[in-house]
Amino acid sequence: MDLCEECGFGYDAVAPRDVPGRLGEFAARFTEALAAVVDIRARPAPDVWSPLEYTCHVRDVLRVQAERLDLALHADAPEFAPMGRDELVVTAAYNRQDPEAVLAALGSAAAVLGTAFAALRPDQLERIGLYPWPEPVPRTLLWLGRHTVHEGEHHLMDIRRQLAQDRA
Repeated sequence: MDLCEECGFGYDAVAPRDVPGRLGEFAARFTEALAAVVDIRARPAPDVWSPLEYTCHVRDVLRVQAERLDLALHADAPEFAPMGRDELVVTAAYNRQDPEAVLAALGSAAAVLGTAFAALRPDQLERIGLYPWPEPVPRTLLWLGRHTVHEGEHHLMDIRRQLAQDRA
């Protein structure tokens, strides 16, 4: 995936030097988005996550991507384990978590991952790992960074979509 049909995010539009800063912005942007939503635990439909669930997911994506980045720096062409995104929303009880703690953890995870990407050399950005979703595909660490930025942007869009429904 290099272009998201749903949100219009183009992976190539994010320069390698911009990945750390884009990741670092997520703490403030998710805090602002959640503050605008009437009920952060409300699901607009049974199969659509709540704003809090999307925020928990992004926090966990940031954590998992940091682990994957580290693995790819220390092993040649590692196979990344699936994160179990749909299972985590239930097993980790995303909708019962404390929003302030979630936002703090998201901020910490974004800072850690942003710092890790800022430290990468161009040759390291080209290291490969076997990314598991939606099917196993070899991906560079640059793609991993861009994909993580996409995850945050896409789920901010999901939260804003719910905000628009709340206002309607």
